[in-house]
Order: sequence, then structure tokens, then C-alpha cells
Amino acid sequence: MDQKLLNAINTYFDAIYHADANLLDQVFHKQSSLFDADQGKIFVDPIASFRQDVATRTSPAERNKHRNDEILLIDFLSKNCAIVKLRLQAHENIFVDNLSFVKDQEQNEWKIVSKVWHLENKVP
Repeated sequence: MDQKLLNAINTYFDAIYHADANLLDQVFHKQSSLFDADQGKIFVDPIASFRQDVATRTSPAERNKHRNDEILLIDFLSKNCAIVKLRLQAHENIFVDNLSFVKDQEQNEWKIVSKVWHLENKVP
């Protein structure tokens, strides 16, 4: 397993749990976008908008919420491309995310270039 990819995944989990936009900057490519279709229509959120939203949230950590995240699948398309499917809880929402990662060989870093997410469930 690629430890740098696992580190990037954990940075993503930390960014969501702590609502830390600086951590998002570390793991998302600056031109990435997020997508979902839970309302039956494609919703697109550029990373700058998502970053702003996360930065203004009260974090699950601040609310002493239990951290509940897991990696469901890592599929390497090549040595420099991977799809990561994961599940995480943010407050009362449980999301399933598909993250497309690309490795920048010059920087030796994995970056999320797109995120497709789905609100799987709500927890009381």
C-alpha cells in the first residue's frame, strides 16, 4: 500500500472532522470540484466554495461528536491514479465519498482532483 496515499486520505478525514480548510488545501488540487446528484439533478461545487463552507462550519470535533470514518475501497488505476471510496460521519450526516486521487510525481504528493459524494443516511 502507498503510505503517502493513506496519509492523504487521513488528511481528508481530519479536514472534515476538524472543519479545517487549511487541511483541505493540502489534499485537494486547487482546480478540483465536488459533485452529487442526491436531489435528482447534478450539483457541482468548486473546491473554493466547498473550502469556504467547511471553514465556516462548527466542526464535529468542537461538538465532541464521535469520529466515524472508514476506507471502503482503494482501486489503483495506475501507479499515479487511484479511486478511493470511503464513508464518514459529519455531525448527523453519513456520507459515502468517491475521491479521485492523482499523484504529482514532482512533489511526490497525492491530490484529490474530484469528489463525488452521496448522503447515505442521517443519524439521530
